Amino acid sequence: MEARSQFPALDRQIYGKPLIYFDNAATAQRPRSVLELQQRMCVEANGNIHRAIHRLSADATALYEAGREAVRSFINAPARENVIFTSGTTASINLVASCFAERYLKEGDRILISEAEHHSNLVSWQLACGRHGATLEVLPVDEDGEISLNELERRLQAAEGRIKLVALTHISNVLGVINPVREVIDIAHRYAVPVLLDGAQGVVHASVDVQALNCDFYAFSGHKIYAPTGIGVLYGKRKWLDAMPPYMGGGEMIETVTFEKTTYAPLPLKYEAGTQNYVAAACMAPALELSRQMAEDPALQAAQRTMQDFLLEELRKIDGLRLYGTPRNPECKIPLFSFTVEGAFAGDLAQILDKMGIAVRSGHMCAEPLLHRYGQTSMLRASLAPYNTLAECESFVASLRRAIKMLR
Repeated sequence: MEARSQFPALDRQIYGKPLIYFDNAATAQRPRSVLELQQRMCVEANGNIHRAIHRLSADATALYEAGREAVRSFINAPARENVIFTSGTTASINLVASCFAERYLKEGDRILISEAEHHSNLVSWQLACGRHGATLEVLPVDEDGEISLNELERRLQAAEGRIKLVALTHISNVLGVINPVREVIDIAHRYAVPVLLDGAQGVVHASVDVQALNCDFYAFSGHKIYAPTGIGVLYGKRKWLDAMPPYMGGGEMIETVTFEKTTYAPLPLKYEAGTQNYVAAACMAPALELSRQMAEDPALQAAQRTMQDFLLEELRKIDGLRLYGTPRNPECKIPLFSFTVEGAFAGDLAQILDKMGIAVRSGHMCAEPLLHRYGQTSMLRASLAPYNTLAECESFVASLRRAIKMLR
């Protein structure tokens, strides 16, 4: 298939130069199928979902629930009741951190995370631990960006039941390293510990089957995978979603309300208080369908591997450039490259590259403790999508070399 032509934003000129968009790990661009559905819903199906009997509400509800079914199918959740819509990965993780902690966390307990976590999967659990007198335990990553399964098991064994949940990124947004999540889940479950996976990058770059993984929770955002911003997903096993209290109170999440007592709606509505972002939720259907098509296209996947190999080889040739996230097995790396350059500040490089029409990310990338682990306060990150090209990669490397020369 021809992917690039389906994304109108890629035709832009930036400062008179063709846009090279290498910030896909932050937000992917949107295809025409998503943009057209957004426009159609705003005009033809702009009515509050689930609540009214008029046609606009019925149409919006049908499209909203079609988005849920698309998610269910994409991640192979057992039922639509396992799929909760939120505003993004951050909201999904905070929902679990709040509700799971209220039900299960007490003083002296621990939550185990890794050193490579995004702030969403770190600060939310810090807050939960602080409210309940629990502590955060951190599993280190090595110089290559990998975790140790032996160390994970050692800590679970030594904790003697005090670790109540493992919260781990599926793929690091800084290192681009695919964690051995299936093995992590198997080990944790041997100690009766549930596992939450931050799948913001995982859902984009890995084939996610939540039943095969046997994870307890899986969280991701629509805007990473070609849908609009403001929509996210929380998958949860039913036993946890049934047992945990609601996250927020309000309309839609109720069954009956009196001043004395409220009973809650069945799943998934129990966790979807208020008016949802029904337009963005509906757009998950065309976004995930395009993602599926691109993932199943051998030519696109081969081209992406060629780009990844090219960048890995060329970046290593640049004097003073240090790459972060270099797993021993190259199959455990996605086309995401974070690096620093001696004598050139990451923010300055990003600004110069922007003037050359190249969009990259700089800063601590919402993983400040991880950068400190490598002795850095800022990195530069280039992250690719199937709509990028080898010619763009060649231009990026040449432009990066020019930018470094300007700063040295």
